[in-house]
Amino acid sequence: MPNIQLNHTKIFYIKEGEGPETLVFAHGLLWSHKMFMDQIQFLKKKYTIIAYDHRGQGQSEIPDGPIDMDLLAQDALEIIEKVACKPVHFVGLSMGGFVGMRLAARYPEKIKSLILLETSANPEPVENLPKYKFLNGVVKWLGIIPTVSKQVMKIMFAQSWLENPKNKEAYQKWEKELRSNKKTITKSVEAVIYRKGVEEEIRNIQCPTMVVVGDEDVATKPEKAKFIQMSIPNAKLHMVPGAGHSSCIEKPDEINKLIGDWMKQF
Repeated sequence: MPNIQLNHTKIFYIKEGEGPETLVFAHGLLWSHKMFMDQIQFLKKKYTIIAYDHRGQGQSEIPDGPIDMDLLAQDALEIIEKVACKPVHFVGLSMGGFVGMRLAARYPEKIKSLILLETSANPEPVENLPKYKFLNGVVKWLGIIPTVSKQVMKIMFAQSWLENPKNKEAYQKWEKELRSNKKTITKSVEAVIYRKGVEEEIRNIQCPTMVVVGDEDVATKPEKAKFIQMSIPNAKLHMVPGAGHSSCIEKPDEINKLIGDWMKQF
């Protein structure tokens, strides 16, 4: 499996398809590139797809020092330069969106278009910090134990998705994936909960941008998506009914259609 050495850390990625346009997928906190498997299978027929794991997550190495959003943005920039070798369409969910906004604002020549799923340009809301810091403290000592994973699943998925008996098998699969994180995942959590806002910076983004949010997202609520759409010139906003903070898993057909339709303009 391919790895690339970036800033003293091995980053895992996959590359599939051979289309003329390249899409890079950046996942959300606590997950890996696997959360986009439905999108990768759908889009690789027409496009070149690169999906990677952020440092400290998935199959990428855990660095010695701290992690922050600027470092993750540098990782993504190097993946674009060394693996894609040309400008890309960047798809970022939550944490991946934090990276995507920084890239599009700072390196406009590298990003042909930006697709933002379940993300925010703002710092973490103050009211969320006590709960997230507590859960992260537990993980630091005990790992992601069942009481923690059940709490996190309620943050990551729509209530309607969680309550639907048809999703029982998928629930078990993704909770198991969640619990596979090592205790060192706390570094990545800290990078997210202590991130700086980019509210002013995103006003400089000029590339075509699509913002997508689930109407049941409790982690980055729909008003966060609306703020991004209002701040980036000519950005488009789509709300996905019945989706939470993991729309690519919860509503894969809807997300595939949105991205597929979006790519027709290029």
